[in-house]
Amino acid sequence: MEKLKNYINGKLILPISRQYIENVNPATGEVYSLIPNSDERDLALAVEAAKGAFTSWASTSQQERSKLLVQIATLIEKYSEKLALAESIDNGKPLSLAKTMDIPRAAANFHFYGTAILHEFSESHFTNPIAINYTLRKPLGIVGCISPWNLPLYLFTWKIAPALATGNCVIAKPSEITPMTAYLLSQICIEAGLPKGVLNIVHGYGHKIGQAIAEHPEIPAISFTGGTATGKKIALAGASLFKKISLELGGKNPNIIFADANFENALATSLRSSFANQGQICLCGSRILIQKSIYEQFRDEFVKKVKQLNVGDPLEESTDLGAVVSKAHQEKVLSYIALAQEEGGEILTGGKAISLSGRCKNGFFIAPTVIEGLSADCRTNQEEIFGPVVTLIPFGSREEAVALANCTPYGLAAMIWTENLTTAHYVAHHLQSGIIWINCWLLRDLRTPFGGMKNSGLGREGGFEALRFFTEEKNICIKL
Repeated sequence: MEKLKNYINGKLILPISRQYIENVNPATGEVYSLIPNSDERDLALAVEAAKGAFTSWASTSQQERSKLLVQIATLIEKYSEKLALAESIDNGKPLSLAKTMDIPRAAANFHFYGTAILHEFSESHFTNPIAINYTLRKPLGIVGCISPWNLPLYLFTWKIAPALATGNCVIAKPSEITPMTAYLLSQICIEAGLPKGVLNIVHGYGHKIGQAIAEHPEIPAISFTGGTATGKKIALAGASLFKKISLELGGKNPNIIFADANFENALATSLRSSFANQGQICLCGSRILIQKSIYEQFRDEFVKKVKQLNVGDPLEESTDLGAVVSKAHQEKVLSYIALAQEEGGEILTGGKAISLSGRCKNGFFIAPTVIEGLSADCRTNQEEIFGPVVTLIPFGSREEAVALANCTPYGLAAMIWTENLTTAHYVAHHLQSGIIWINCWLLRDLRTPFGGMKNSGLGREGGFEALRFFTEEKNICIKL
């Protein structure tokens, strides 16, 4: 059985404890590899490696850093088939999704930030008539990047690439549930010739090595994507040390469908935005708000389409939904479905675990589930489920739609479906969401800011927002 290794100071090394965590294939329920159970001693090695590399890396020209990051992007593309298969096995998602979304986006992240630093510019202000002020941006030093299990390599590289591009050294921790593509990225970085100590990947439990990264006094910045409860712990750990913190947390996203929407487009895209990656994307629309005049028509057509989705072996081309990420997560999602019924909801389709035959007979599968008849303030409609479960809620006016959309503690993303420009502008203006799609979903431009409001996070990632986060501003004033 393969034993993964930490990537520290340019080498793949065993954890000091020689202890490991079992890595389970969620589609089969079988342990297929072992993950380092790292601790503070492994982190100490990574910190020393990063400290030793920082001065040289920070002084490396943008052109040289760009070449290395673009080379990593090229190698991700070269090994895309291998990476996609590893992502599907590790996460349970359909192989087709890993091929078309996860791995291409990981390569794009390195390419985008590798080229973005070539277009860096500085602000200057002429203080008439006596001075010129200009702004410099310098790397922070060692930064901690902690990523989740739902889009493993996609979100891992989303943090690492801008941090490296701006001259920082990185200590990164992938999710202990889905570590495989991070391990393969270690091998790619070695092949690309990334200088030793610039990137260090330390595997292990979040409460153990992740918490240690957040608390380490020589790591002045933390970028974290994951659950809101964990985000609070990281914020608390960093507060006393005045760390820079970027938190991309949970969502309970509304998908708002007005009567004048392009019905077929709204229907087809809502199917994707509800159940892509088994609903395990923080941007999925888990609450579908439907204007009353088309509620029954949309409900019936939507349920009909959901029943046609194929839950199956992630490696099969015909599979629409694969396995959820773990047995524990399957149990969590099923508990929310049971809660919805207790709260008075009606299961229109799905609502149960699915047992497959063959190699996936012990996998963690859930039928895509649609529920109606719940109040907007019930727990099912207020708490993040993060699985293949959506609720349907009717609304009358645009004002009511806004009120329903905003009534949760979250504010990450929202979708608006309407052909009325005034309605689109009004609703978008009043929604408490950091990302709003109108007549589309998951249409991403890497130059735009990404993040949420309320309990959905702190700060913004993406584009030049990420480059700003990973640097420290310095104002210089010269008297003439």
